[in-house]
Amino acid sequence: MALTGTKTFKNFIGGEWVDAGSGETFESVSPATGDVLGQFPRSSAEDVDRAVAAARAAWEEWRLVPAPERGTILYRFANLLIENKDDLTDLMTREMGKVKAEAGGDVQEAIDMTLYMAGEGRRMFGQTTPSELRDKFMMSVRMPIGVVGAITPWNFPIAIPSWKLAPALVCGNTIVFKPAEDTPLLAERFVELLQEAGLPNGVVNIVHGFGEDAGEALVRHPDVPVITFTGSRETGVRVTHTAADQLKIVHLELGGKNGIIVLDDADLDLAVEGIVWSAFGTSGQRCTAASRVIVQDGAYEELQSRLVAAAERLRLGYGWDDDTDVGPVINKAALEKIHSYTEIGKDEGAKLLTGGEVASGNGFDKGNFYRPTVFGDVDPQMRIAQEEIFGPTTALIRVRDADEAIRVSNGIKYGLSSSIYTRDVNKAFRAMRDLAAGITYINAGTIGAEVHLPFGGTKDTGNGHREAGQAALDVFTEWKSIYVDYSGKLQKAQIDNLKPGA
Repeated sequence: MALTGTKTFKNFIGGEWVDAGSGETFESVSPATGDVLGQFPRSSAEDVDRAVAAARAAWEEWRLVPAPERGTILYRFANLLIENKDDLTDLMTREMGKVKAEAGGDVQEAIDMTLYMAGEGRRMFGQTTPSELRDKFMMSVRMPIGVVGAITPWNFPIAIPSWKLAPALVCGNTIVFKPAEDTPLLAERFVELLQEAGLPNGVVNIVHGFGEDAGEALVRHPDVPVITFTGSRETGVRVTHTAADQLKIVHLELGGKNGIIVLDDADLDLAVEGIVWSAFGTSGQRCTAASRVIVQDGAYEELQSRLVAAAERLRLGYGWDDDTDVGPVINKAALEKIHSYTEIGKDEGAKLLTGGEVASGNGFDKGNFYRPTVFGDVDPQMRIAQEEIFGPTTALIRVRDADEAIRVSNGIKYGLSSSIYTRDVNKAFRAMRDLAAGITYINAGTIGAEVHLPFGGTKDTGNGHREAGQAALDVFTEWKSIYVDYSGKLQKAQIDNLKPGA
C-alpha cells in the first residue's frame, strides 16, 4: 500500500505500466530531507521474465528498422530532454541530492550523448577491403545482438542510462532497464520521455527493484545476451561469474581511486580549483573523483594550506538552493561508510586537516550530509589511499619527484582517471604515456569526460570495454563479414594455386 499522499509508480513492460507480480513495493527517499518521493514496485524474477519476453518479441521488428530511422527517434528524445531539462534538474536535486549546476550538467550529458548516438544511425561504419580473388567483393557490417540488460547506478541517474540505452537502441537492440533503487523516479521519467519520442512498445522496458532480486534475475536470464553494468567492483565480479556459464557479453564500468599529481612548477591556484571540483563535486560520489592528491615536496605545504582553506569555504546544503556547493550523500549506509574511512585514516596515522564529521544542525539532521574532508601526511599504502571511499574525502600524499608521483598514481588496483598539473611539456607527455589509466588530464582535474571519446578504465576498473564515442558500439553490436563472389565459378581462398618457381 502507498503511503497517504505518496504516489505509487509501476514497471513499464511491453508498452504497459504494471505492478510487480508480488505486489511488493519500496520507497524512494530524498537524501537531503528524508521525504518519501514515491513508492515503486519491488520486482522479482517473474517481472524480469515478462520484461525480457516483451523485449525479445519487439526485437524481431526493431532490428529491421533502418538505423537512420532509429536515430531520428533518438533526436526526438534529445529534444524532449532539452524541453524537460529544468524539471529533470530540479527532480535530481531532490531524489539524488546533486547541486543544481551539477544536476543540470547530468541532464546535459544525456542530451549530448543522445545527439551523438543518434548521428551513428547514419554512420555505424563497417569496412570494405579488396579480395585476394578476382570478381569478389568483401565487407564487414555491425549487427544488433538482441536484448540488452542495462543496470545503472544512482550517481548519474540520467547521464549513465543515456550512455547505455542510446547506443544500444541505435544499433538495433531492445532493452530491459533495471535502474538503481535510490533513484527510480528519475529513471521512470527517462523511460517516459523515450516512449514519448516514439519508441515502439517493448523496445525499452523498465523493471524497478533491488540487485539481489531483479538485477540478478536479469543477469541470469538466458534470453539476455548482453549485460551492461556500472557499479562497484564487488558487484561487477558477481555479475561476471553469474553471466559466465552462458558466455554473455558483459560490459563493466566499476570503481576508481583517482589521483591528481601536482608538481613543483604547477599553477597552484589552478590546481586547487581542479582538486576541489574533482574531490568534492557530487559530494565525491563519482567513479572519477579525486580521492588522492599526489604533491611534489616543494609545493606540498603551500598546496595543503590553500586546499584546506578552499574546502572550508564550501557551503554544505540542499541541492536545490543556489548557494549550495556540496549536497548530501545518497543514503545512511553511504554516510556511515564515509565516516568509517575517516576513523580508519586517523587510526592509520594520517593527519585530519579539516572535515571528517557528519554534519548536524541547520536542518542537516534529517539528511545525509558529510563535511568535505582532507587528510594530510598520507602514506600511499594506507587504506584511505588505496580503497574507494565514494564520498567527499581526499588524501594528500607527498612525493620527491615526477617519477615517484607516477609510481604512486599507478600503485592502486584501479585505473580509471588520472591528472597532472605541470608547466613542463616534457613531463606532461611522459605522464600521458606512463599513467596507467583509461583517462588522463593535463592541467585539469580527474572529472569532465566528453561523450565523443571513449570512457572507461584499466585494471580493476572494468573488463576492457568502453562507453561513449564510437567504442560504445562494440558493446552493442557483433561484426559480420560478408563475401560476394560474382565470378560465376568456384573460387577457393587460402588454397595454394601457385606453381613451383612461380
